[in-house]
Amino acid sequence: MKRILLIIFALAALGIVAIVLIQSAPPAISANLVGLQSTAGTAGFARADHVRTFSFPLDHGPHPDFQTEWWYYTGNLDAADGRHFGYQLTFFRRALTPTETPRASDWATNQVYFAHFAITDVKNNSHWATERFSRGAAGLAGASGDPYHVWLENWAVTSLNADGSRVQLRADDAGHAITLTLAAEKPLVLHGDQGLSQKSNDVGNASYYYSFTRLASEGTITVNGETVAVKGLSWMDHEFSTTVLGANAVGWDWFSIQLSDRREVMFFQIRQKDGSIEPLSGGTLVEPDGSTRTLTRDQVHLQVLDTWTSPVSGGKYPARWSISIPSADIQLTLQPYVADQEMRVSIVYWEGAVQITGRSHGAAVTGSGYVELTGYAGGSGNVGGQ
Repeated sequence: MKRILLIIFALAALGIVAIVLIQSAPPAISANLVGLQSTAGTAGFARADHVRTFSFPLDHGPHPDFQTEWWYYTGNLDAADGRHFGYQLTFFRRALTPTETPRASDWATNQVYFAHFAITDVKNNSHWATERFSRGAAGLAGASGDPYHVWLENWAVTSLNADGSRVQLRADDAGHAITLTLAAEKPLVLHGDQGLSQKSNDVGNASYYYSFTRLASEGTITVNGETVAVKGLSWMDHEFSTTVLGANAVGWDWFSIQLSDRREVMFFQIRQKDGSIEPLSGGTLVEPDGSTRTLTRDQVHLQVLDTWTSPVSGGKYPARWSISIPSADIQLTLQPYVADQEMRVSIVYWEGAVQITGRSHGAAVTGSGYVELTGYAGGSGNVGGQ
């Protein structure tokens, strides 16, 4: 059935500000960082301006008093024959108004949901991505905390236990699919100050942010109609906010790192117009026993070793990195499994699986992770979705 939805939305998570008419496929959408930098249109929404107490599983669910929210899963998976895959399944919620006016129609809502789904097939040097949009009404899309469940049509995260630490992921489209069971091997990690992740000095330019940094993963992945049994590790982020970035931000680089010695690192840096890095950039180190340490920008030394230019968008992206954390005795090199993991959906950005080598506590380590790069494609944000 052909559905026509008139949606006015601004996606702060990826910087989309647009008015779109969604039919059987979404149109091209121009992209910028306005939604992250401006307080226009945010009156009445809650702000991430103080340390809060989290309550689970309820906080796995939606926070409609905040304007923007996302549930983010990525992972690196291996088949028995040695084939390696990466995947991304991310659900976004955007509130159009601070409160919802009661209306008789089951279709009425002030909540828009959309999702990005991608698979990287290393053997075939390929990366496939797509997206879906829907309104948070009539059972089409939504989220709940108890039980933990996020869905958009038949794409879904479904909790398999009471606290949401064990879930099933399902998504399929055009001969590509995942059916995965994920189980947390470590407790939840609250980033920043007890989950308050500040992005600039302005009060309220922050998000509430937590992760499961090591999720044992098992199931199947389908690429071009071929289904393969896989095992590996996944990472989950849940973040909600209203405004985030400062006025001079032009984009960000985000890293999730899972090492063979069972240490994990999350690090983000926000790039400024003058080429500097936002001083409040930072991250979290997770030790094998689940204990954590907050990392400041100055404690993480990040160097770009190579670049890659997209033949489609023209965006020039970092493509190989050296990351060292002297205070934790970590020195790493990160390399994309596939150079072209550009997400050519309604907004163009790079999100991809990376392989890791280096040293930790003086011993050799390997690992895998995911990297997200935004703001590099410039005006290419109006490349249409696949």
